[in-house]
Amino acid sequence: MTEGKVAKWHKNVGDTVKEGDLLAEIETDKAVQDFESEFNGVLLKQGVEEGGAAPVDSVLAIIGPAGTDVSAVGAPKAATQSIEKPAEQKAEAKTEEKAAPAASSSSSDRVAISPLAKKMAQDKGVDINSVQGSGENGRIVKKDIENYQPAAKQAASAPAASAAPVAVNFVQGEDTETQNSQVRNIIAKRLSESKFSAPHYYLMVEINMDKAIEARKEINSLPDTKISFNDMIIKATAIALRKHPQVNSSWAGDKIIHRGNINIGVAVAIPDGLVVPVLKNTDQMTYTQISASVKDMASRAKSKGLKANEMEGSTFSISNLGMFGIETFTSIINQPNSAILSVGAIIEKPIVKDGQIVVGNTMKLSLACDHRVVDGATGAQFLQTLRTYLESPLTLLL
Repeated sequence: MTEGKVAKWHKNVGDTVKEGDLLAEIETDKAVQDFESEFNGVLLKQGVEEGGAAPVDSVLAIIGPAGTDVSAVGAPKAATQSIEKPAEQKAEAKTEEKAAPAASSSSSDRVAISPLAKKMAQDKGVDINSVQGSGENGRIVKKDIENYQPAAKQAASAPAASAAPVAVNFVQGEDTETQNSQVRNIIAKRLSESKFSAPHYYLMVEINMDKAIEARKEINSLPDTKISFNDMIIKATAIALRKHPQVNSSWAGDKIIHRGNINIGVAVAIPDGLVVPVLKNTDQMTYTQISASVKDMASRAKSKGLKANEMEGSTFSISNLGMFGIETFTSIINQPNSAILSVGAIIEKPIVKDGQIVVGNTMKLSLACDHRVVDGATGAQFLQTLRTYLESPLTLLL
């Protein structure tokens, strides 16, 4: 994390603050965290406005005795001004202050617009002559370009009295832009680092899921029990990792760290991208515990309700796209893990069993490995064990 965003202030300037009081909600790379005060006193200054972002180690707030003058704190250096407002807002404010007087004396054939708004309009292909400015003297500013909606183009047609066919023109769509969220930027950075630093290779197997389907049906017939195939895969993977500890290891430059605990990260899609909540000591969890934990964390992940420690410490990761009908795919390793399992959909199709063609249910698994840690034979042996557990679920009890 290099930058944080104040999602919400819970205390205003002048409010009394006690140690342990909720001061603000801070949006980190992938979650919103409560920030509690460590001091008693009065909130004298908010260093970052609500919705604004600032680098790590910037002044978030100043707390002290009532009436203390803190106006000079952090004010002289230009670099600290980025704590007060996002960079684009600062630039726009400065250019408007300097250029506003000239706008009133400009000729009628020129459009009064701030340099930042002009640049944004050029990037988006917006005709500034069609934008209504909301700034001083009708000046077009940044928010006018951000909120601009082009007027609908009218389809050309023949006069109403004419019996000629009506000609309909296709309206060309305009390019739009979406500012990257912190989550999207971090995902791009981390996955790029993983893909280009870890030598990936891939192993794929096809699993017969007939017995797993029967086992799940029997388990779900028990009172207050409902597990998914994903829960079964997570459990089987955790037990297989206990038998193949090298796959549960991490590369650390001049050494390999063999993880004592098995903590499986489960990839969850959210509007901003992807997060990986972690099931701690997964091999010691029951099916129902895994099911409840995955449902709870997936739900909170989509509302940014996960805590930072719930997304840390994974030793292996699983990504499942089977619910979208994807039969097979490969994933990028979630470092510092050395492997990630990609799970496809269960497909009903003809298979050969005892020399006869019958209808069966199969599922494809893909294992991406970091070759610095997991050799090909090691990865293959891990998949063999995992296949045994899924094709013969009772072996998990042995």
